[in-house]
Amino acid sequence: MTVARVAVQNAAYHFDELYSYAVPEGKNVQVGCRVMVPFGKGDAARQAVVIEMTSEDEGDTPLKNVGAVLDETPLFDDKMIRLALFMKERTFCTVYDALRTMLPGLSHKPADATVKMARLTGEELPKYTDKQQAVIDCLKGTTGEISVKEIIYFTGVSAAVVDNLRKRGVIEYYEKEVFRRPYEEEATETERVKLSKSQKNAFDNMMNMFENGGGTSLLYGVTGSGKTQVYLRLIDEVEKTGRGIVVMVPEISLTPQTLSIFHRRYGDKVAVFHSALSDGERLDEWKRVRKGLAKIVVGTRSAVFAPFEKLGLVIIDEEQEHTYKSEQSPRYHARDIAKYRCAEDGALLVLASATPSLETYTLAKNGKYALSVLTDRYGSAELPTVETVDMCRERFDGNKSEISRTLLSALIKNFEEGHQSIVLLNRRGYHTYAACDSCGEVMMCPNCSIGLTYHRHSNRLMCHYCGYSVPFTTVCPSCGANDVRYTGAGTQRFEEEIDRLLPDARILRMDADTTLQKHSYDEKLAAFRNHEYDVMIGTQMVAKGLDFENVTLVGVLSADQQLYNDDYKSMETTFDLLTQVIGRAGRGKYPGRAIIQTIKPQNDVIMLATRQDFDAFYNTEITMRKACVFPPFCNLCFISFQGAKEEKVLRASTNFLKNIEKKVKTDEYKDLKLICLGPMPERVVKVSNKYRYRLTIKCKNNAQFRRFLSELLMDFARDRENSGVNAIPDIT
Repeated sequence: MTVARVAVQNAAYHFDELYSYAVPEGKNVQVGCRVMVPFGKGDAARQAVVIEMTSEDEGDTPLKNVGAVLDETPLFDDKMIRLALFMKERTFCTVYDALRTMLPGLSHKPADATVKMARLTGEELPKYTDKQQAVIDCLKGTTGEISVKEIIYFTGVSAAVVDNLRKRGVIEYYEKEVFRRPYEEEATETERVKLSKSQKNAFDNMMNMFENGGGTSLLYGVTGSGKTQVYLRLIDEVEKTGRGIVVMVPEISLTPQTLSIFHRRYGDKVAVFHSALSDGERLDEWKRVRKGLAKIVVGTRSAVFAPFEKLGLVIIDEEQEHTYKSEQSPRYHARDIAKYRCAEDGALLVLASATPSLETYTLAKNGKYALSVLTDRYGSAELPTVETVDMCRERFDGNKSEISRTLLSALIKNFEEGHQSIVLLNRRGYHTYAACDSCGEVMMCPNCSIGLTYHRHSNRLMCHYCGYSVPFTTVCPSCGANDVRYTGAGTQRFEEEIDRLLPDARILRMDADTTLQKHSYDEKLAAFRNHEYDVMIGTQMVAKGLDFENVTLVGVLSADQQLYNDDYKSMETTFDLLTQVIGRAGRGKYPGRAIIQTIKPQNDVIMLATRQDFDAFYNTEITMRKACVFPPFCNLCFISFQGAKEEKVLRASTNFLKNIEKKVKTDEYKDLKLICLGPMPERVVKVSNKYRYRLTIKCKNNAQFRRFLSELLMDFARDRENSGVNAIPDIT
């Protein structure tokens, strides 16, 4: 008997295994295809993907039959199935969820886009009308393919004329698949990329790695050092081999700028993968890669799953960015998937940044990764001059504005000289805090343990976690006093203040509220590039990767904002953000200037960022990490416990810790070295009416630990005492 072993949709992790189904005779079932299967006691129809085909005896219990076969040809090849099994073992997801992540629209499959075509059948009529003859001549004058819409356009006849010829057997209709293209441009640049001496050295080193079986290389270069030129030369050479190329950027906001560079050079060979595309567009770009019509994929995190038959090169730009890590199941890091795929195909993985993650830089310094360094800016550009402004002193001197006198005068001068400015404030909204002066009650979200933020454009108070909102009010919902006071400034408030202080300047605000519409990133950044705006203010989406020759001034408000988070990476995140945003200034022929507003100008991280001294920061931070046993000296495993009743969540998380203590004493795991912290409430303990506690485990992420954790998770899910509480693992 032929048996299909399948991964079933919507299976819980502790029930996730390959289920066996009999294949009825004559049914075309192949590995990598989707099928419908009867699942569970009620035989509910469930979608599944065939992972392997075997021959088995029926045994004591007859197997259920495979139902409908949904695909004529496999969606997933052997490599993709092996990758899904790798993701299950590393991220504790189900096999189906791993496959769903690789293929857009797996569960519902957006309809293919087609166009109605017409062609001659060879049949003739005794006589044609003038309009009919025009249609015949139009078809004879083509290479054999023309759409009905085009016939009507070129001949001026009505659709009824064409339909009549079809009814009389002179022509026939057929459907042709077309691809929904989010971007479509022709290649216009063919010149060989010119490299400086240091760029050429980096290129030669990495090209040598590619030609000798691949590997991982860190391209570490100061902001504006011309890492993109190195990418292009690598892509030029790898593309000649016919192997696939993936270029990843951390933010959708960077995709249009990167795309414009790649489209000018490679045109239709480029496909785009990111979440702002429609399901149909994403599917069609996926199919263009699968069919070999596109050789280069540019996109965000999901681009790492581009279905190339054989990869040659993967580039991860700004590799330190947290956006490369998925926050939903499967909780994969794009860097780990890229390393796996490159190792399997003998491809080159290039990790690039001016501020690489401490883990990556440590591996490069220890020789685990190759290291190439670009120490100078490309061409004649120089690093900007940087100064800090003490906002405590500004307040003492009577300036109550969010903008220091130094930054304001620099903005005015820059505007008068015809140059552009970028200002970073990593908080959106208008007011970020609202509380009653009479009773002290804070305006809180009823679903989350977080204060509401006032958005002036909608005139509502909003929760940035669950989306709850209420109309603006000054009346306290607790005591009824008309005494609610609003404080704290976000991007909306700062936009208004800049508009008041520079009334003639054209202001562009870039944050999650202004970039909701499709292609809004592209349009707004293109407008700024065309000097339709003088000042761009925004959240961290304006801080990285952007390259505007006319930007000569960068300002940073509330530079200390992330320094005091309860995150071991808070210093690294702050240094990275400041270094990157400073690097947006002076990237062309004009000198740049950066002004950082802070209440702690003497802070080591801020001082090192103003000097753009990554190596000094690394030496300081790595010493602290080693003393406290944080990555790269261990891995961190976070177990998040979530449920509707706080006491039950706390009890379940405490029981999980007790089970760790028991299990680590068994013979199988007695050599496992762990440090457990918690459980403790998350910083925002309630989100969308679910309470959240976290257990942190310092460990070594090896096969033994993953097996240990998998057993704990399955035991937890099977224990009825934990019903209503989810345990969600995430390993760095």
